[in-house]
Amino acid sequence: MSRATDTDTGSPEPHAADSHDLIRVHGARENNLKDVSIEIPKRRLTVFTGVSGSGKSSLVFDTIAAESQRLINETYSAFLQGFMPNLARPEVDVLDGLTTAITVDQQRMGSDPRSTVGTATDANAMLRILFSRLGTPHIGPPAAYSFNVASVSATGGFTVDRGAEKTKTEKVSFSRTGGMCTHCEGRGTVSDIDLTQLYDDSKSLSEDPFTIPTYTGDGWVVRVISESGFFDKGKPIAKYTKKERHDFLYREPTKVKINGVNLTYEGLIPKLQKSFLSKDRESMQPHIRAFVDRAVTFAECPECDGTRLSDLARSSKIGKVNIADACAMEIRDLAGWVRGLTEPSVAPLLTKLQHTLDSFVEIGLGYLSLDRASGTLSGGEAQRTKMIRHLGSSLTDVTYVFDEPTIGLHPHDIQRMNNLLLRLRDKGNTVLVVEHKPETIAIADHVVDLGPGAGTAGGSVCFEGTVEGLRASGGVTGRHLDDRATLKETVRKATGQLEIRGASANNLRDVDVDIPLGVLCVITGVAGSGKSSLVHGSIPAPEGVVSVDQTPIRGSRRSNPATYTGLLDPIRKAFAKANGVKPALFSANSEGACPTCNGAGVIYTDLAIMQSVATACEDCEGKRFSASVLEYHLGGRDISEVLAMPVTEAEEFFGSGEARTPAAHKILQRMTDVGLGYLTLGQPLTTLSGGERQRLKLAVHMADKGGVYVLDEPTTGLHLADVEQLLGLLDRLVDSGKSVIVIEHHQAVMAHADWIVDLGPGAGHDGGRVVFEGTPADLVAARSTLTGEHLAEYVGG
Repeated sequence: MSRATDTDTGSPEPHAADSHDLIRVHGARENNLKDVSIEIPKRRLTVFTGVSGSGKSSLVFDTIAAESQRLINETYSAFLQGFMPNLARPEVDVLDGLTTAITVDQQRMGSDPRSTVGTATDANAMLRILFSRLGTPHIGPPAAYSFNVASVSATGGFTVDRGAEKTKTEKVSFSRTGGMCTHCEGRGTVSDIDLTQLYDDSKSLSEDPFTIPTYTGDGWVVRVISESGFFDKGKPIAKYTKKERHDFLYREPTKVKINGVNLTYEGLIPKLQKSFLSKDRESMQPHIRAFVDRAVTFAECPECDGTRLSDLARSSKIGKVNIADACAMEIRDLAGWVRGLTEPSVAPLLTKLQHTLDSFVEIGLGYLSLDRASGTLSGGEAQRTKMIRHLGSSLTDVTYVFDEPTIGLHPHDIQRMNNLLLRLRDKGNTVLVVEHKPETIAIADHVVDLGPGAGTAGGSVCFEGTVEGLRASGGVTGRHLDDRATLKETVRKATGQLEIRGASANNLRDVDVDIPLGVLCVITGVAGSGKSSLVHGSIPAPEGVVSVDQTPIRGSRRSNPATYTGLLDPIRKAFAKANGVKPALFSANSEGACPTCNGAGVIYTDLAIMQSVATACEDCEGKRFSASVLEYHLGGRDISEVLAMPVTEAEEFFGSGEARTPAAHKILQRMTDVGLGYLTLGQPLTTLSGGERQRLKLAVHMADKGGVYVLDEPTTGLHLADVEQLLGLLDRLVDSGKSVIVIEHHQAVMAHADWIVDLGPGAGHDGGRVVFEGTPADLVAARSTLTGEHLAEYVGG
């Protein structure tokens, strides 16, 4: 092999192409950014820090990554762009030196029951090909092993016209072998409806027997049932004949005429399945969701034993393992099984599958199985699952953008994540990370600190430079970077206990543990050790247990803190009472909306393949309400002025004087307690950061009546300074007589606890046991677990 030789011994001038080593941002004004101008070095690891809501995501995701994606989309033809989302250009003067951006955010993966870890990472697709080539007996192509493909067969005929009255009828048949279980339709679970939650069978149709939301006595839904002619309206439902009961619950859609109007009658069960059960639970209104939780139970499918696959798909095996067995294995065990296959005919496939499975193990997810529903993954697990396809990639000079990649990670696992970030950088990539953890900030080549505060008090660059420079900068992040919570000298005494006996959900191994009440109890352990299984799957949930999980807030541009927390209801009523009009007038989504923009505040102009243009509505000037509504005042302010108030100002406004509204004041106090005093009441939810959404959700749940609060990683998205405020809130909850149980990895929360339950020692089948119970001081003194070692190091013990 010949190589070119360099005969020039002098020092050549730098090539012009080598001068593009910076990403330049000038005049960024997206969301709360205030004319931000920075230069980010390429092929380096840059960490963006700052308090929650300071503008980190606005700069990294909504400006740099969004513009990169938009420019890539513009390289496609107009025809292809018509099928792509129309991305608006970010509010920025100059963006120079961009490279292709690959974003890995913390959004939860799809909650469809047919979406699994295997389908989300293509590992399942490779397994299906493997079984279709090596499985015995051979049952068909890869689709025969897919729980998303149903078996279909059909026969028929078609007529071929050959002209001059010559026609010929040809018979055709079609069949497709799929792997879907026909009983559960590939979901692995079957739903059963508790009929006692639907109606009172001691009543007749004329006595309004239904307990289903929207099924009111004078509504059309109930009238269709009672006036269909199939039932005696005065007869109690319990006394229906077998045929009447079948018609009442399961009858196929049937045309009926009521008061001269043609309508369709359908049995109660299929009607409910179409109207309620086909919807995503999280998108339901709270009262509908509560009804579904009461009325519907889910059980493992008896036909496929929860595997989602048909008998035929499970009959084909490689050795003694079928595809359901393979998907149920922990990924690290599956990797060992695949490594033992040595069939030359599928060698490239085995190599690719082996690499994917090894990437799972390397990234700390070896304890998962491929059949794990993707909707059950935590935010941190979902983000790392999305990283799988990028590990080992041959691409270089790419910009990788990560949103808090250490979420959900035990301190023991953070070092592994840091190594992965450094590996991506060392391959010649630019790595941009939004992060709060000091362990990850410490490995940065370059740090950008935004702030100084959150919301309107943030959006400026407070510091740019090295980690050491950040420490000496005197900013909020610099001051808190080396903060270490101290162990409490005295801990609270338990007032009772929650007994858990024989817990065996997921990987738990017959766990017996007593959770103390009346104190701050932290459940900790490495990722995958069984914390969530213990708390959410084993703690009895009587009345009085308030659970705040990691499920993200959903909301459109029309949703805001006032609508999400229920604050707008008492405000509307107060305005209506003061002015003698209807409350609906003070809703921008109802009668009070500006007729020109329909209450959106902006008017969107669709320009086909070009980005849509949003312009402020000229009639309402972006206030969203009609002019007549803005003439009504409360305490000297109209409704648009109230929605423009920050929480702290609104708390004072509704706390005294003419505008005094106790119901609104209580909600505003809770928002201030969780550190959201700077948010404006009408700020769209779509502009809130992850940490702000987490705290807004906590503020809502603080209103729930209950004696036991269960919080799942409440420090998610919180800056080091915000964690202090959270600890104060948890203390206030406990001091008011509540019991607080927290699943948490943050050492500051562990150190502040009254009692710690540590699960482990490892993840998956290496975990599931209680390895320590006691006070934080005892855990530090013993150093008997991974958590104990890291906590001792953190507090300097």
